[in-house]
Parts: sequence; C-alpha cells; structure tokens
Amino acid sequence: MKKKLLSIIFASITVLFITGCGNDDTLVMGFVPSQDSDEIADTIEPLEEKLSEELGREVEGRVMTNYTALVEAMGTNEVQIGFIPAFGYVLASQEHGVEVILKSERYGSGTYVAQYIVGADSGIETLADLEGKTWAYGDATSTSGYLFPAAQIMDEFGVEDPETEFFGNSVQTGGHDQSAIAVLQGEADVATTFDDVRTGLTEDYPEIMDETKILGYSDKIPNDTISVTKELDDELVQEIKDVFLSFNDDDEMIEVMDEVYNWTGIIEAEDSEYDIVRNTFNKFGESISLD
Repeated sequence: MKKKLLSIIFASITVLFITGCGNDDTLVMGFVPSQDSDEIADTIEPLEEKLSEELGREVEGRVMTNYTALVEAMGTNEVQIGFIPAFGYVLASQEHGVEVILKSERYGSGTYVAQYIVGADSGIETLADLEGKTWAYGDATSTSGYLFPAAQIMDEFGVEDPETEFFGNSVQTGGHDQSAIAVLQGEADVATTFDDVRTGLTEDYPEIMDETKILGYSDKIPNDTISVTKELDDELVQEIKDVFLSFNDDDEMIEVMDEVYNWTGIIEAEDSEYDIVRNTFNKFGESISLD
C-alpha cells in the first residue's frame, strides 16, 4: 500500500515545474481546487486584494494541480501560505518544516468527517457491499478523499491495499466535486469526499441529493489548515494570522472563504491536533518522504 501511494506522489512530483514568486516582496498563497480550477481562481481574487491591502505587500493566489504540488511548492518556498488539508499539512510539516497557524471552522466545528457517497438506488447498504465496486476519490494525498476512508477499509476488512484487495476498480477524479459527480453519473459506485460536498453541487446538479445517499462516515478529522513556510519571519507570520482572524468579524470576507472552501470561520490551530492524522497514516507503513 505504501509503495502504491509513494508511486502516485512521485508521479505527481515529476510534473512540477512551478515558476517562482518573481518578487521578494510578493507572498504567494497556494490552493488546491475542490471545484473547477477557473472558478476558484476567480473566487480567490477578493482574498488576494484584501490581504495585499492589510499586509502592505502584493499577495498572489495560485491554484495548484493537486495537494502534492502545493506541498512541494511550499518546500521550495515558491508558495509561502498554503491552504492545506490535514494529511497534506502532516507531509509538509514532516518534509519541509511547514507550520500550521490556523484552521477552518465549519458551522461551529474544528473537525469534520469523510463520507461515502453511493447511488440512492444502488442497493449498497453497508461498507461490506462496496467490495468489488468502483471507488472514486479525488487525490491519493487527500485526507478525507483517500487517507481516512482507505484506513477504515483496511481496519474493517483486514486488507493492506483497498484499491487492489477490496475494491474492484478505482478512479482518481482530481477533486471532491468530481468524485461525487462520478457516482451521480454512474461512472463509479462509491465516492469518498468531505461532508457534505453535495450541497455545493445542487445548483448545477439539483438531482444529486435525491439520486445519491450517504452510506457512512469516517472518524473525526481536524479541519484543513492555513500553514506557512519556515522562511517567513515570526512578525510577518503573526501579521498574516491576525489578518485572517479578523475575517471572523468581516461578513464579506467570511463569505469569500465560504465560497472558496466552505469555511464559516477561522480559528487558531496547533500542530499536536494533527497527530491523529499521523497515526492514521502509520497504517500504511512507515512515514513517507517526498524526497
């Protein structure tokens, strides 16, 4: 299982040729799309403008291809502020000394769960019914899209590699939205995503709530992070932290955060909160390296 996951990560790294910041005074924020890349690029523009104004320097938002690309870009300091999910943060911290400063709050909670989406009329009623079925997930380094569901299947059914020993087939879709849509359109039997990704799809796919259902959930996962590279000095890190926390009193900016990643608040975070993610990944073998 570890070898398979490593091969996916190495494959992602081989396509990374990301240009640098170009200006020492420019801060680059990295995002991974949970929606269409063009849509998220438009959505983050007000965030770029607000941070630039408050910090007194240019802030550029950059949409990365996947979580691995974002982690690597932070490792080379081409991205200084990363919106990284829990597992991505653990890798970035381990490999590159990236530091978590904040995390998302959604509807009063600093944790969330992964969910299993299946067709409403699929006849699938339990996790056991997923054996031999086609599994859609966004990215092999996604905490809720892959890591926690895979670990749950490994524990419950005594397999080392869910993709080859439990599921009949798997499809890497590139995002949570796309995974849910794959089930809706009959391209996969089950999708694993954050909860509940379907609510953001109802405008384009109004039938999704009726034609799909939630089969079950994972253990609780600490919410996704705002993390920074080790190269930033403490004073600037505190300024960044203060600006983001001020969004809690700014309805317009919280609405932007909601549009980008469904954040309804921003709260402080500590590295120790992500130990559960480190422990979960240990089920896959030794801690992995991106080197």
